Amino acid sequence: MSASFASPAAARPAASAPAVGFVEESIGDALRRAVGRWPNRTALVEGADSGARSRWTYTELLKTSEQYAWALLETFRVGDTVALWSPNCPQWMFLELGAALAGLKLVTVNPAYLTQELLHVLQQSEATGLLCAAEYRGRDFVGMVREVRDQLPASLAVLTLPAWAERVRVARTTGLPIVSPDDVAQIQYTSGTTGFPKGAELTHRGLANNGRLYATAIGATDDDVWVNPMPMFHTAGCGLLTLGCLQTGGTHVLPPAFDPELMLALIEAERGTVVLSVPTMLLRMLDHPSAGTRDLRSWRLATLGGAPVPPELVRRAQDERGLKVAIGFGQTECSPYITHTIPDDPHPEWWMTVGRPLPGVEAKVVDPEAGHVVPEGEIGEVCTRSPCVMKGYFRNPQATRQAIDSDGWLHTGDLGSMDEHGYLRIQGRLKDMIIRGGENVYPREIEDVLFTHPSVANVAVVGVPDPDWGEVVAAFVQVRPEREVDAATLERFCREHLASYKVPRVWRFLDAFPQTASGKVQKFILKAQLAQP
Repeated sequence: MSASFASPAAARPAASAPAVGFVEESIGDALRRAVGRWPNRTALVEGADSGARSRWTYTELLKTSEQYAWALLETFRVGDTVALWSPNCPQWMFLELGAALAGLKLVTVNPAYLTQELLHVLQQSEATGLLCAAEYRGRDFVGMVREVRDQLPASLAVLTLPAWAERVRVARTTGLPIVSPDDVAQIQYTSGTTGFPKGAELTHRGLANNGRLYATAIGATDDDVWVNPMPMFHTAGCGLLTLGCLQTGGTHVLPPAFDPELMLALIEAERGTVVLSVPTMLLRMLDHPSAGTRDLRSWRLATLGGAPVPPELVRRAQDERGLKVAIGFGQTECSPYITHTIPDDPHPEWWMTVGRPLPGVEAKVVDPEAGHVVPEGEIGEVCTRSPCVMKGYFRNPQATRQAIDSDGWLHTGDLGSMDEHGYLRIQGRLKDMIIRGGENVYPREIEDVLFTHPSVANVAVVGVPDPDWGEVVAAFVQVRPEREVDAATLERFCREHLASYKVPRVWRFLDAFPQTASGKVQKFILKAQLAQP
């Protein structure tokens, strides 16, 4: 593949377009605009695993969301903070859009949270209400709330989704407030690896524009059917996919949770065309036994983000399923995407990158100590600045100052480099970098090599303390079904492709990786396992 590019100056941040690419509107404005363009198109499909699937047109989606907004305003006041604790379901989307129309701040609570995590989020966010599912995966949500009820304000309104549905049914029509694009739409709690997570305040402007710019970058149209495996509490599920699909007239198919067999069944039944997922989800779909027996010809595009994307996974998706692949990079604090490749990207090694900044989004790579922009190809900390960046961490000015500098640049904590074409390459987290005998080792490079071995299904590389070298490299490996491989074989394989100091010295084999609800491997848990005797 050959193409010509304009080469940005090495010492200047790359920006793909001026800020005029942003639209000054709220999430509710975006919904109304979509209804004006596609009133009778199917907007939402309940991705049930069997039986009839409920469907809503864009007109019906607006009407239902307005009913939810009216019900919310009978219980809460404009500007109140309301938490939603539930797995994926159509009501989640109605509440997201209803809260936006009502001018409320929605706190998106991870349904995998245990009691103390829930308590922290409700207390720290100063929530005035909690809407929750009755149960999730056998856990009694109502009972868990009851355990901590005496530690929460007596004024906190707690309602289950079934009870809320009755309130929606009898809610009276009333006027809805004018919502500013600069208002906070959601408080999303980042999945911290140490201590409790922090609440990122995301605006209507940031969420709505980020979803639209992402959908535009991947070439989405009103012919697309998006099958969504991402949890709605996460910016990928309720932001990129929900608001990206909404603003390009697509159909959103929402299963209750990620299950590879259900995903493949929905793609086949609903003629799905686009799937946004983390790499492990795509890997499980490709490896699933039914992938070879279902009619998946409608599936044209897989977009990947949330974790490093191994080039070998891109190759498999293209060769085995004939998919186009596009890769994005971001974080919750940015609503969430910063950069993205495009389908049929002209970059000669696009699969090794996470693309260029989205229109109106600035990105640069700086020396983490000195703060200056590093030359092309050198590794440093990725920083970004745009209207998509959060207002700050809720009630945490110290953490906000540590993350966002005086010039408005968010310091992501990710290591990367910018090439001569303005494309970003990610090397991992700054805190995950391994320093072995004074040499910097980037886990991403080793993981990419191991992913090319035919017996490796998944891999994660971490550093472990060593009295002689400071740190040495440890690799956790999941073997592909019906394959066998041992540590000696993988070590020889690494020595063929890597300098000796990068070759893992410690090997562990797992049946499954500890993951967040959004599919990211929890490396801190793996490190803790190594520390155990």
